[in-house]
Amino acid sequence: PAYRDSAIGTAYNTIDCNSISYFPDDIYPALIITAGFDVAKQEKADVKTYLGNGDNIYASDKNLYIAVSRYQQQVQPLIKDSAAAVVNPAPASEQTKLYRFALTGGKIDYSGKAEVPGRILNQFSMDEYGGYFRIATTSGEVWRNDQYTSQNNLYVVDDNLTVCGKLENLAPGEQIYSTRFMGDRAYMVTFKNVDPLFVIDLKNPQKPALLGKLKIPGYSDYLHPYDENHIIGFGKESIELKSGDGESRPYYQGMKLALFDVSDVNHPIEMFKQTIGDRGTNSELLHNHKALLFSREKNLLAFPVTVMEIAGPNKINPQGYPEYGSFSFQGAYVYNLDLSKGFQLKGRITHLDENDYKKAGDSWYNSEQNVERIIYSGDSLYTLSPSMIKANRLVDLKQTGSVNLP
Repeated sequence: PAYRDSAIGTAYNTIDCNSISYFPDDIYPALIITAGFDVAKQEKADVKTYLGNGDNIYASDKNLYIAVSRYQQQVQPLIKDSAAAVVNPAPASEQTKLYRFALTGGKIDYSGKAEVPGRILNQFSMDEYGGYFRIATTSGEVWRNDQYTSQNNLYVVDDNLTVCGKLENLAPGEQIYSTRFMGDRAYMVTFKNVDPLFVIDLKNPQKPALLGKLKIPGYSDYLHPYDENHIIGFGKESIELKSGDGESRPYYQGMKLALFDVSDVNHPIEMFKQTIGDRGTNSELLHNHKALLFSREKNLLAFPVTVMEIAGPNKINPQGYPEYGSFSFQGAYVYNLDLSKGFQLKGRITHLDENDYKKAGDSWYNSEQNVERIIYSGDSLYTLSPSMIKANRLVDLKQTGSVNLP
């Protein structure tokens, strides 16, 4: 491994083997390199290298956590009679290892490790608050209906990296689609057929408690705070249809926006919801929160989206399955959002011209003109694609200028 630090020169500095640390119980053929420095000083970075890898990273102002999910296949007993062979063997045991690094004075120092059952979804599955680290995991498999079916859990780890509190076996048979920690509360969305939103009390780190839940169609891939008593969900709408075997199965539909009121933590409610397009509609926001623009002060909400729509009234095909929509729009959806009126579509901004839409088939492709980000400055809203920056007035979204990027 090598790195370059402009504080000491332009050449690459090679890290020799004697300077590489490793975790004895978790050897992995990859490298973690940490570099810490004080931004106010022109000093060289404090660089450390470890043999290992990380699935997700979370940082507070005091610590950096690297999470690694590991699977260990369980040993099966020998079966003498082949007729008694195990049809569904026990799944691999899942654990998430946490490596903590202290952030002090521009230095990053390894300070310990912890381990919790299950696998995590993303960086929003982790949080540090009041000296405690909280993490949400899923263990087991959704498709199983035996003792190894999926379940969802929340663990609290103290400063000594010991699990001091836990809440387990939430929504058996489902898996986590999104989690958001907000102070003394956690919000968790699981999904299989419907979308339960769980409200979890974390005031007592030793005794996490389930306060309330709300079951609604669809699911949220990402949860974003509106204020301390309201949260916005971004995901997909869904419907349940019976298949040939008579079982009901969920099918996702268009993109769904929802505003949840959790003022009464025992009885959360869905205040407002909005659905965009039909089956096949998608947004980068559903897997990358950086695609969202939100300002509560300006009642402004915007994100990029590719909209698929079904032209006719029939959204179920003759075989009894939902139809996919055809491409109809790519660009930014811009909303006003407040607690009295909910989601109000202010307008849409695209970088595609009339010719692009005429040439598009049933499905659009990733083009240099696809809007990827939306930002604002002053009284202007800017949409950015790889080939263009376009400026529109915030007040009415009237275009005021654009520049093509080479």
